[in-house]
Amino acid sequence: QEAQCGYVIIVMALFWCTEALPLAVTALFPVLLFPLMNIMDSTTVCREYLKDTNMLFIGGLLMAIAIENWHLHKRVALRVLLITGVRPALLLMGFMIVTAFLSMWISNTATTAMMVPIAQAVLEQLHKSEVESSTAGQASEKINKAFELQEESTKLDSSKKPEEKASVTILFLSWDLGNSHVLTVEEDRKRNENLQEEKHKKLCKGMSLCICYSASIGGIATLTGTTPNLVLQGQIDELFPNNGNIINFASWFSFAFPTMIVLLVLTWIWLQILYLGFNFQNNFGCAASASAKAKEQRAYDTIKEESEKLGSMKFAEIAVLILFILLILLWFTRDPGFIPGWAAALFDKNDTSYVTDATVAIFISILLFIIPSDIANNDRDEQQTGDKSKIRAPPALLDWKVVHQRMPWNIVFLLGGGFALAKGSEESGLSSWIGSKLTPLQQIPHPAIALLLCLLIATFTECTSNVATTTLFLPILASMAEAICLNPLYVMLPCTLSASLAFMLPVATPPNAIVFSYGQLKVIDMAKTGFVLNILGVLTITLAINTWASSLFQLETFPSWANRTGVC
Repeated sequence: QEAQCGYVIIVMALFWCTEALPLAVTALFPVLLFPLMNIMDSTTVCREYLKDTNMLFIGGLLMAIAIENWHLHKRVALRVLLITGVRPALLLMGFMIVTAFLSMWISNTATTAMMVPIAQAVLEQLHKSEVESSTAGQASEKINKAFELQEESTKLDSSKKPEEKASVTILFLSWDLGNSHVLTVEEDRKRNENLQEEKHKKLCKGMSLCICYSASIGGIATLTGTTPNLVLQGQIDELFPNNGNIINFASWFSFAFPTMIVLLVLTWIWLQILYLGFNFQNNFGCAASASAKAKEQRAYDTIKEESEKLGSMKFAEIAVLILFILLILLWFTRDPGFIPGWAAALFDKNDTSYVTDATVAIFISILLFIIPSDIANNDRDEQQTGDKSKIRAPPALLDWKVVHQRMPWNIVFLLGGGFALAKGSEESGLSSWIGSKLTPLQQIPHPAIALLLCLLIATFTECTSNVATTTLFLPILASMAEAICLNPLYVMLPCTLSASLAFMLPVATPPNAIVFSYGQLKVIDMAKTGFVLNILGVLTITLAINTWASSLFQLETFPSWANRTGVC
């Protein structure tokens, strides 16, 4: 049975890597193959496809769809950009902060698709302003030189008659401009244009990359921010049922949010060095000239104009914002860790947790289908039907047609396929067999194990989807940790984060593909920038797992809930 289960995993890994079939279709293989190979019966396999983690994913996405549907994310984005301003380094930082924040709550792909057009509009306005200011500068330069020449000519021949003075001036000007000055001005103009064009191209590349990288980095901060985080939670609950809900929204945020901040700052610095040049005066606009300030003002006006187009906040936007804040508060306070949460105080009985993060997500999601998107107005919404008039109720904040169009249902099956694989590995004995073969790793220092595994996952995720990567590796890593008496979270947490370090290739993740499709980047641009970021990311995650994560999750001890074999 171990060999048969291993065969299924290898086949699925090949199909996931090559995408010969859609990822979700490959995820259904266990439903067909496990019963045929007598690994698990069909009822047990199918039960793995809709678990608590899937419902958390669906609930989180329903809230994200409501935010997108009412353009609340665009309002937030433009407001932050108005605060940060349009100076190169601050503009870069503004886009990164907005993208990362939005990516914490809505999908990385949707965030990128929304932010790139805004960035393009700002960049076009900046470039247009640069061209206009440089043209004006050259014109004024020629006028100034003409005045200088005229003045010198007048001084030389002040005793002549007005007519003679005028003719001498004209002759002098035409000779000088025709033979020595025009060529120099033309060369300077072309050189300046080339420099401006090169500078603008670099800014475009840096801005495009900052958006897709920030989307991937921002997703790691929350449990629902990106799918690998949910895969981890599901695998922990599947493999170690008595873990005491160790991975929840609050505990994950406490660990991943500081990691995200450090990685975001490092990315900002690296993109500045590579695409802006680390010139403090130019990047931050210190002692800027009048023309530079005018150019910044025009770009700022573009953002302001886009913001004003949205108008004042509508009732629907306010309602969605309130529900969003309520969702975050309920997630954080359900089980904060340092004090008993509201779920334990109100609903837990006999040391059993009845309420999870999925319960909260579905509760808020149901409210989205109940609360109206506007306040009914008798005069506006009245409909005449025969002799009677009826008040037409405004539509709800969310309707199923919109959800059906925007919900990525394939991820639900992909998550389920991962859980089915983990269960099959456990039932067949494959997990125990793999763990026993990895016992020699006990001799290697634990930080070195974490570092090597992070490098492996970060490399693998460049070619395979991050969900497939975590789904394949996490059960194996759990077995390995159990075999060498190492806390499973010590290897599973960093590897989950490393699966989001898809920075080098356009095909590595949808945000990369979106920015690449705009034609401003070459593969080599993404590869050389992403390679350094991968190294920085792996080092940051290794630092996190050996410092604040170690104290947060007690990673230096082997927990009783992980000791399934009784060996440790």
